[in-house]
Amino acid sequence: MLQLGSKVIIISDQYEQNLPVGEHGYIIAYDRNADNVFDYVVRVPASNRNFLLPDEDVELEEVLFQLEAERIEREALIDYALATHNEELFYRIMKGDGEQEDEVAAKEPLSREDFIRQVNLKAWI
Repeated sequence: MLQLGSKVIIISDQYEQNLPVGEHGYIIAYDRNADNVFDYVVRVPASNRNFLLPDEDVELEEVLFQLEAERIEREALIDYALATHNEELFYRIMKGDGEQEDEVAAKEPLSREDFIRQVNLKAWI
């Protein structure tokens, strides 16, 4: 649950309320009515109105800025890899981080007894 006064951006209009999608607003209250699908009351200064919104329709501004920065960084790395003809960097960026593969490879192979123990444990569960 987001804090009161948090700066949010309306990212969708799930219930087709003619919300100003893409506009920023501030959480001014929680809607605690159990019979209601809405979670927040959001004040949108650009339209000078309050809107009732579910949790899925809003996102923190900082989170959206972070996602956009990561996307731009990834695109810049792809452009650099293409410009320098660096195939290894390009494939690593396109597949995702290579760190996950290193962690899997770094694990020791299981002995026969440990493998059978794990299989039996999973079968028991």
